[in-house]
Amino acid sequence: MVTETASAARTDQWYELAQQLRADSIRATTEAGSGHPSSAMSAADLAAVLVASHLRYDFANPDHPNNDHLILSKGHAAPLLYAIYKAVGAISDEELLTLRKLGSRLEGHPTPALPWVDVATGSLGQGLPIGVGVALAGKVLERAPYRVWVILGDSEMSEGSIYEAMSRASETKLGNLVGIVDVNRLGQRGPTALGWDTAAYAARARAFGWRAIEIDGHDLEQIDRAYRDAASSIDQPTLIVAKTEKGHGVAMLADQDDWHGKPLKKDQLADALLELGGARDVRVQVRLPEDSALPSASSSTERHARSRGAAALPTYKLGDKKATRQAYGEALTAVGAERPDVVAIDAEVGNSTYTELFSRDHPERHFQVYIAEQQLVATAVGMSVRGFVPFAATFAAFLSRAYDFIRMAAISQANIRLCGSHAGVSIGEDGPSQMALEDLAMMRAVGGSTVLYPCDGNQTAKLVRTMADLDGISYIRTTRAATSVIYDPDEQFPVGGSKVLRRSDSDQVAVVAAGITVREALEAHEELGNAGVAIRVIDAYSVKPIDAEALRAAARECPGGIVVVEDHWIEGGLGSAVLEAFADGSVALPIVKLLGVTHLPGSGTPDELLEEGGISARHVVEAVGALRGRVERKL
Repeated sequence: MVTETASAARTDQWYELAQQLRADSIRATTEAGSGHPSSAMSAADLAAVLVASHLRYDFANPDHPNNDHLILSKGHAAPLLYAIYKAVGAISDEELLTLRKLGSRLEGHPTPALPWVDVATGSLGQGLPIGVGVALAGKVLERAPYRVWVILGDSEMSEGSIYEAMSRASETKLGNLVGIVDVNRLGQRGPTALGWDTAAYAARARAFGWRAIEIDGHDLEQIDRAYRDAASSIDQPTLIVAKTEKGHGVAMLADQDDWHGKPLKKDQLADALLELGGARDVRVQVRLPEDSALPSASSSTERHARSRGAAALPTYKLGDKKATRQAYGEALTAVGAERPDVVAIDAEVGNSTYTELFSRDHPERHFQVYIAEQQLVATAVGMSVRGFVPFAATFAAFLSRAYDFIRMAAISQANIRLCGSHAGVSIGEDGPSQMALEDLAMMRAVGGSTVLYPCDGNQTAKLVRTMADLDGISYIRTTRAATSVIYDPDEQFPVGGSKVLRRSDSDQVAVVAAGITVREALEAHEELGNAGVAIRVIDAYSVKPIDAEALRAAARECPGGIVVVEDHWIEGGLGSAVLEAFADGSVALPIVKLLGVTHLPGSGTPDELLEEGGISARHVVEAVGALRGRVERKL
């Protein structure tokens, strides 16, 4: 039982820590000349009580498997997080004052440049969905005692991704997930949609099956009780809705508009610190996580070490027909049999992407997020935080809905694998709303990404296996239609490679294709060969990184130039990747003819749409003829 004296001492500690967090947020942003002190100040009391009395974390061992996870979803309040790190002794005051400076780990928004940051935040609406992924890993895969705490801003509660996360968290009974909404009323340009209507936020949470607790976010005892209540939940996530004041503690900032993202000037700093009781050097001993009852194989290192056997991949006979989307599902299931760290995530299209095969063989590692593509990617990111190897699949067209999550995953240095099926006009009758025609460009633009586009079953299987070991964001584009198997099961497909399928010493033009258009290129080769025209056919299955050496060799050896044919908008896809291979100037840029989709398609059969889209074998033949004619005219 806590005595009155002990309770008062505890409250004093919370108060002093909260004031220090405010003071340090002001000091750091003033020194930087930029930042968001007022957004940090509103949540300081919430953070102080959490860190001093409820968070379980070993800052000396950020990889401890039972550490709680603290995600600052309102990433612009990064000064608050960095002030916490100072208070727990993880960083020095000197480092705190390097905020936002070149070379500092303390960036304008948090990133995993700091070992205590799980994921990059700053694009609002992402912390809670990723927290769902982390909490799912803890509850279902690891059965670990850690809790996931997510501090949210009230403005981001307008994001649809928040409600995708709320739905999934309640359906999966994530009692280990706590959301803390800092309802400070003011957004970037004025009042938020709901202002201080905490009851409305709470009602929304309850409608999604959450426990909701409304509190005064500056009443330290109320905050403590709310955290205790949240920690008692077993199978229901909790949302703490805290009414706060932006800029709390300094009169010129408190609940004042037009201070968002603005630091105090240096001549204003002393008075502000005086209001807060001066700068402090309070140090907090955070409770350590449990060492008992460690989950089996809880560390990513141990899981990885247990899973180094070669997967018994499916194989397909030459000449057989197999859709690469089906080969993806079959290969992923095989890799999952050998790799207990592999998980599959589906957006209610598993019978089309064939991840349903994984769910039958490995149901405990298959996760259904339904039609919620942002949550699909966020779940993958959250599970990657815990060292799992997530494969997330949906129709390629719908990954565009989650592009910001993919972009931020790269900033988070997350290791996730994405599969986009039903790509291009070759899907046929479903029409343009279902045809991914921009996905290659989209995924190529992600920093550090790998983009793969197989054309047959054996190639797909090998690439899926390779993806399990890739770092960063990797993407495999699969095709709806069954295509002929052209590769032997023993063929290897390294990332950054290509396959020269047809070549001779008299090749006049090189044709570069990938995925569905490989068959069009091969058909064109046969037709041109019968006419006595030799062309080289290159399967550029690795779109990023592209096999620049093979392309440069083709430029040197094929005098007519290069034809690129792809089932994608002509901008940004395979053709752009081919052109970029010559950007270093080591080889003179050849004439490159791009064949891609250039106008809005409609419905039709796959063959009709390839023809109508200008990417059929006939169009390849015509493009080769045009390049040959150009050479002959020069001669």
